[in-house]
Amino acid sequence: MEAEEGRFPRLRQVLLLFVLLAQTCSERVGYSVAEETERGSFVANLAKDLGLKVGELSWRRARVITNDNKKHFQLNLQTGDLQVNEKPDREELCGFTEPCVLQFQVLLEEPLEVHRFNILVGDINDNSPVFPEVEMTLKIMENSLPGTVFPLKNAQDLDVGINNIQNYTIYPNSHFHVFTRHGSEGRKYPELVLDKALDREEQPELRLTLLAVDGGAPPKTGTALVLIDVLDINDNAPEFAKPIYHVQIPENSPLGSLIVTVSATDLDTGINGEIFYSFFYGDEEIAKTFALNELTGDIKIISTLDFEKIASYHVDIKASDGAGLAGKCTVLMQVMDINDNTPELTVASLTSLIPENSPETTVAIFSTQDQDSGENGKMVCSIQEDVPFKLKPSVENFYRLVTERELDRESRAEYNITITVTDLGSPRLKTERVITVLVSDVNDNEPTFTQTSYTMFVRENNSPALHIGSVSATDRDSGTNAQVTYSLLPPQDAHLPLASLVSINADNGHLFALRALDYEALQAFEFRVGAADAGSPALSSEALVRVVVVDDNDNSPFVLYPLQNGSAPCTELVPRAAEAGYLVTKVVAVDGDSGQNAWLSYQLLKATEPGLFGVWAHNGEVRTARLLSDRDAPKHRLVVLVKDNGEPPLSASVTLHVLLVDGFSQPYLPLPEAAPDEAQADSLTVYLVIALASVSSLFLFSVLLFIAVRLCGRRRAASVPEGHFPGHLVDVSGTGTLSQSNQYEVYLAGGSESSEFKFR
Repeated sequence: MEAEEGRFPRLRQVLLLFVLLAQTCSERVGYSVAEETERGSFVANLAKDLGLKVGELSWRRARVITNDNKKHFQLNLQTGDLQVNEKPDREELCGFTEPCVLQFQVLLEEPLEVHRFNILVGDINDNSPVFPEVEMTLKIMENSLPGTVFPLKNAQDLDVGINNIQNYTIYPNSHFHVFTRHGSEGRKYPELVLDKALDREEQPELRLTLLAVDGGAPPKTGTALVLIDVLDINDNAPEFAKPIYHVQIPENSPLGSLIVTVSATDLDTGINGEIFYSFFYGDEEIAKTFALNELTGDIKIISTLDFEKIASYHVDIKASDGAGLAGKCTVLMQVMDINDNTPELTVASLTSLIPENSPETTVAIFSTQDQDSGENGKMVCSIQEDVPFKLKPSVENFYRLVTERELDRESRAEYNITITVTDLGSPRLKTERVITVLVSDVNDNEPTFTQTSYTMFVRENNSPALHIGSVSATDRDSGTNAQVTYSLLPPQDAHLPLASLVSINADNGHLFALRALDYEALQAFEFRVGAADAGSPALSSEALVRVVVVDDNDNSPFVLYPLQNGSAPCTELVPRAAEAGYLVTKVVAVDGDSGQNAWLSYQLLKATEPGLFGVWAHNGEVRTARLLSDRDAPKHRLVVLVKDNGEPPLSASVTLHVLLVDGFSQPYLPLPEAAPDEAQADSLTVYLVIALASVSSLFLFSVLLFIAVRLCGRRRAASVPEGHFPGHLVDVSGTGTLSQSNQYEVYLAGGSESSEFKFR
């Protein structure tokens, strides 16, 4: 029952502290947990308190964030329970600060929400009072009056509240009792009160036990021995010049700096007037931070000050004379904050890979804090200006880094964003954090050919599968979006057998001729090729390809006239009266090739009588080279060579028979080179000719008259000199020399074995 009654006041105090904390932090949700609570213990159900369904914390990516980045508690995303992750030690977390409140935030990323919570760490009585010295010595004048107060050094208890020291007692106590004084900072100090006058002669020394008792259940105690030396009378105690000293100390004061000098005086003389200074209370923190010169009263810094840990010090100084009397003063030290803490930046969420066509996207969520106070603790956050990102403040000290617009990977694939947090102190301190953002590719660029059109040349009679050229397209995307495949597109000309002419390598754009091409059948053809990437959806482009077939010298000249068909040879009649340059006939030839492969030249390869006839090289005209005479043989055989200008050149030859006659009126032209058997055949022919001539004399007369008229016109045409020809070659372009204007006349070859019409 006593234990239960002891718990209820403690519970009421905890609830009262929690209510006060809730009033000062109305925007936060508060919980409580006792220190030394086992790991995994249940604290609260955050899902229920936040109004979320079970499991919603998981898909919203909830996480617990603390200011000191320590994981005191953990959140079960499946149940929503907040559980103890580490045994809380209130003394380690808060020291003497009361109430001990841990602050944390619950961050929900999807969508972004931040909920702040407080957890009150309740104290348990797990520390006993401890005196800084196990033995204290007091010198008390024997003439001290009852009621005289003698301060004693207090004990320290790391617990707080009811678990801290509640009172002091001393025994045996026939001469003294202990009064427990409450200090302004909440501590309790023992003071020894004289109840009964001392008599040095009767008892020069007293040994008492000082007991410090806390308020725990059960209570814990600490003891120290008090030795009292009874002295002879010393009726003046030291007195300080000021009861309270107020001092302000910059936290960056160098070690050894003088803070203040306390000063006390004693009206006594001799040993009773010698003053010695000392710290009145044995506070370990004060003893390791400050040094007091016992003779001069100088107080100096011996340890670095930190405003963020301890903002003020309450130091009691005792001045003792040589006879044991003492006086006391208080030094209140206020630590002045300087800007010695750089801002802190904590990234709570980071997305380092962003598709390039995404709209406004959250890249990172981060929080900032500064341990300094006032202007030194105020912060501004910024990024560089040359990036398409911006900062958006969220809840208190939380920011979102978002994209300003859609990104373009082809322009820039990686961004290094420097987040700068600067405080407003003097001098200003800043913290920088570089976040790398990679831009992932989407298929937003179609393949682009290096040329809008390609012209490729292939020589005819090529071998099948010949590589005739390549097309190339590039894609500014990356990965599969930049993998280009090539294909032939259906030709616009439905009669063009494109599939049997060329093929394309889908991987590299190489074009191949599938079969041998013939210039004479197909000089050029056009088609389109397509380039498509492997993205989804795929993008494509087109380019025009023109294939020009280059002529090869694979066609020999073909003689159109005189026709070489294996029948009776063609005989040209030339009057003996013909002048030099007389046009005997013209060799007409064509070549199926083109260009210089079709440039034909003519030359007299063989002649019965060299020098009598000549062949014009550029047009194939056979003319007399000089005047004819009676001595010239009446029958001549000429071989004319027709040659193209290809490499190697191809040629053809034609044989001409030329018969010299005195005039076209004679019915028979003897051939002086005839053999004896030919003479016998001629005699029979003579009789036949005479018989036919007598029957058709009228008809022959009219024919001969017509021929005579035409012959006169021709002689006049032959007498006109020929013009100058600038070259020995002529490009007949597949039509032979018939493209030039010539006169064609009909002659009747009389006297030959087979009378026939000759065409020129």
